[in-house]
Amino acid sequence: MSNSKEAVRRVLDQVKADNRTSLTAPEGKLVCDAYGIPVPKEGVAKSAGEAGKMASSMGFPVVMKIVSPDILHKTEAGGVIVGVKTAQDAEKAYETILSNAKKYKADAKIEGIQVQQMLAGGTEVIVGSITDGSFGKLVAFGLGGVLVEVLKDITFRLAPATEEDALSMLDGIQAREILKGVRGGEPVNRTALADVIVKVSRLVTDFPEIVELDLNPVFATPKDATAADVRIVVDFAYKPKPKPRPTEEIVAAMNRIMQPKAVAVIGASAEDGKIGNSVMKNLINGGYKGEIIPIHPKAAEILGYKAYKSVKDVPGVVDVAVFAIPAKFVAGALTECGEKKIPGAVLIPSGFAEAGAPELQAEIVEVGKKYDIRLMGPNIYGFYYTPANLCATFCTAYDVKGHAALSSQSGGIGMAIIGFSRSAKMGVSAIVGLGNKSDIDEDDLLAFFEQDPNTNLIAQHCEDLKDGRAFAEAAKRVSKMKPVVVLKAGRTSAGAKAASSHTGALAGNDRIYEDVFKQSGVIRARSLRQLLEFARGVPVLPTPKGENVLIITGAGGSGVLLSDSCVDNGLSLMSMPPDLDAAFRKFIPPFGAAGNPVDITGGEPPITYVNTVKLGLSDDRIHALILGYWHTIVTPPMVFARNMVEVKKEMEAKGFVKPMVASLAGDVEVEEAAEYLYQHGIPAYAYSTELPVEVLGAKYKWARGAGLL
Repeated sequence: MSNSKEAVRRVLDQVKADNRTSLTAPEGKLVCDAYGIPVPKEGVAKSAGEAGKMASSMGFPVVMKIVSPDILHKTEAGGVIVGVKTAQDAEKAYETILSNAKKYKADAKIEGIQVQQMLAGGTEVIVGSITDGSFGKLVAFGLGGVLVEVLKDITFRLAPATEEDALSMLDGIQAREILKGVRGGEPVNRTALADVIVKVSRLVTDFPEIVELDLNPVFATPKDATAADVRIVVDFAYKPKPKPRPTEEIVAAMNRIMQPKAVAVIGASAEDGKIGNSVMKNLINGGYKGEIIPIHPKAAEILGYKAYKSVKDVPGVVDVAVFAIPAKFVAGALTECGEKKIPGAVLIPSGFAEAGAPELQAEIVEVGKKYDIRLMGPNIYGFYYTPANLCATFCTAYDVKGHAALSSQSGGIGMAIIGFSRSAKMGVSAIVGLGNKSDIDEDDLLAFFEQDPNTNLIAQHCEDLKDGRAFAEAAKRVSKMKPVVVLKAGRTSAGAKAASSHTGALAGNDRIYEDVFKQSGVIRARSLRQLLEFARGVPVLPTPKGENVLIITGAGGSGVLLSDSCVDNGLSLMSMPPDLDAAFRKFIPPFGAAGNPVDITGGEPPITYVNTVKLGLSDDRIHALILGYWHTIVTPPMVFARNMVEVKKEMEAKGFVKPMVASLAGDVEVEEAAEYLYQHGIPAYAYSTELPVEVLGAKYKWARGAGLL
């Protein structure tokens, strides 16, 4: 590979020496050749015989053109002949072009005649690369031609991309069917196309100064894929983001912040209504067993705890300091934390970058760097870590323990998480505010929760990712073991800046997030409610062993809506084998419908639900069940719920463990029934056919991403 790198380096050095920002077409060809990216074969012939040989080795048809610095308008001079089909024709064309050129300009300096492979049809696609502020190098793929601008049908992956990534890109556009050959068109060579994508991704990774690249169009045929046109834009000042800290180092600091033995409260107060008072009360009343150390310039004690003028006066070790003082005093107090060797600071105060004071924020970041203090915030509600009974926040106390860890960039969203968790009896291991993310961000939390035995799912609300690449790398690793759910706010902003390449112009910011999340195994939530429902439901469901989903419903109408939801959520409705169909028919009335959905109809007694669900759980060809319940006098809601929980337990005892979700249509009593089902491991929703299927779909997305299916 080193030779190819040297070849590209020589080209780029020349571009830099000339002070240019883009490469010429011949330079682009040299770069492509170096990395084995196929471009049309070409050469310059100095004789008719040579033209014939050259054309034969390239494969016909070829196009031939005069090469002369004195002839700018080649066609006008009769200096271009297209569609040359044999060696004889090539020799003839050579002579013809030469005599035409001499007639046109007798004293023209002629360097020879260019012979170039003519690309024969195929499907026009675009392969490109852009450099994103957050994610760095991305490789892009879409359909070429005029429609690409209109439909913006393009997909992205982080570079370097694997062959698997590249092949998934071919299926990641809406027009994917065209690549398979439609209406007599021939299918493209997928391996050849994926190979071009992989090589482009390597090129831009090896040479970060290549900030934009377009191969447009690439002609994809059943045989090969060849780039007809190459455009490369460079920026020699471009610096990739520095590598994130080593994971061990992040975890060591995060462990002391999240599970401290001693907490200092800077700005602690005895006065009700003050933030420093709320933080103290939450720490005390929340049942935190470590040391609580109020810091106050004058008071000798606060709420019964000995107070100190500065953290530097505290005799023992302090693991974390919670700040409840105005923004302008933070840097000074933070410096004292540095001198005391405190590894973490939780910065509640606002009045920094979010309030038009970036210089105050830059100052605390510098102090953090100087003393190696990790900063959470500023402009946050603080954080909760329930295994340690730690409420380091000025919001409501919280004590419902569980195994979901949630974070948010916004305080309001943090409070919504608390309320939902309490109301749904979901329980959490942690709720963390990230605010302005002056330092600690989502990937730091991923590293901590990855090794936290108290956490089995991580759900994050974010408005932006400071270092998208670091996040993606962490998420890819963590999501193999624990589901990672992300709600990305700000989906609809106009996003991408005007760019100088096609690929750049097509890069809607949200599309990049969508694709990188998918590449990293992240489950994307579309709404706040979905984030919360996924956080609650995904850990409750067992991991499915296959893709076959079956719907059993008491209401035909629910069955249709549940089927729609399956399609929307990428679930595969099993086609019913005849023997299984016959087995289900034994339990349902003659006017019911077998097939999938199995419609048992509304007038059925509880035993029909029991029998059909038992059959669904016991047959190994079925991997997940969706239940649609209809409230009738014959089968009341709580009777249905208790029966389903019984069946689930009985079948589990026999080794049949499958994910099951339920949609309950009925009067208000279905609310209690749904709650009962949920508490017993069947995520169930009253009045919704979408939510239960979305939760099951999220579990499937995670299982696929983690390679468990």
